[in-house]
Amino acid sequence: MPMRSQLFSLHKRTRQSSRAPMTLADKSGSIDVVIVNWNAGPLLLACLNSVATAASDRVACVIVIDNGSTDGSADLDVPGLPLTIVKTGTNLGFGSACNLGAAMGSADYILMLNPDTEVTPGAFERAAAFLDSAANHKVGVVGIRLVGRDGVAQRHCARFPRWSTFVGHSTGLAHLFPRRFAPMLMLDFDHRQSRTVDHVMGAFYLIRRSLFEQLGGFDEDYFVYLEDLDLSYRVQQAGHSIRYLSDVQVYHRQGGTSEQVKAHRLFYSMRGVITYSAKHFSRGEAVMVAFATFCVEPITRTVLAIAHRSPGEVWATWRGFAMLWRDGYALFRRLRFPND
Repeated sequence: MPMRSQLFSLHKRTRQSSRAPMTLADKSGSIDVVIVNWNAGPLLLACLNSVATAASDRVACVIVIDNGSTDGSADLDVPGLPLTIVKTGTNLGFGSACNLGAAMGSADYILMLNPDTEVTPGAFERAAAFLDSAANHKVGVVGIRLVGRDGVAQRHCARFPRWSTFVGHSTGLAHLFPRRFAPMLMLDFDHRQSRTVDHVMGAFYLIRRSLFEQLGGFDEDYFVYLEDLDLSYRVQQAGHSIRYLSDVQVYHRQGGTSEQVKAHRLFYSMRGVITYSAKHFSRGEAVMVAFATFCVEPITRTVLAIAHRSPGEVWATWRGFAMLWRDGYALFRRLRFPND
């Protein structure tokens, strides 16, 4: 935790000293919107246009952290939007880029927004108003209903996983014994009612700035995947709850830019699982997860890809796990099972 706090402060000092002061919404409950971009192209443009249309005086600024895009999306401009685009020149990963973007603002709330979303009118106002209410002072994070083009709600709320959650997924046992190896996603919840949950997806993740800074932001040991779950876990450990609002809606195109790099997506997803397990499970549990991930999951994924008659999926699987195996030694040395 101290290391995360130091990195967050360093980002904040560096960016504040090199830019002109921002004009913030002069009211309680203002929002800084942080978007991490990597070659999102027309998706990012659609997202920014929707933010401009839906924005109220709640929105203090919109900060796009561009992680080394090569498609020209880092040069977009949306008239009338208080937009700042930071070109990092490299891919910092999701959590690090969010920390950098969050440090550039000072609004009451920070919204992590995916570039493959489109915000509907009233979404900012209603989500922030929920956090404004004195009755909800212990709610630290708000998520909303994510829908596809067909209007069907995506089941994105999740429970905190146990070691058996990851092992069941890696080995395929979750399909055979779903009660024993319950999935992380709340597939049994239709997302039609508002409720308190363990975790909401980072595609629309509204958090109190004071809490975000208290926790040191996202853990930068993650590159992408599960850093939002890790933050949600720490939010609840700090005594705050997470609320899903079914009556606030945003369009979300699942997959987004990660579809461009399936092998890398698999690699970072598996690395996220190992990292989360080392931080939040016992040593024995984390070792079981690591064994299942490194040694069993490549086989189960290959069998599934063959069953689907998908040579491309087989190729992406083995490329992804080859990257994971190469990274394994350095990964374990860095993590050192801090839970022991």
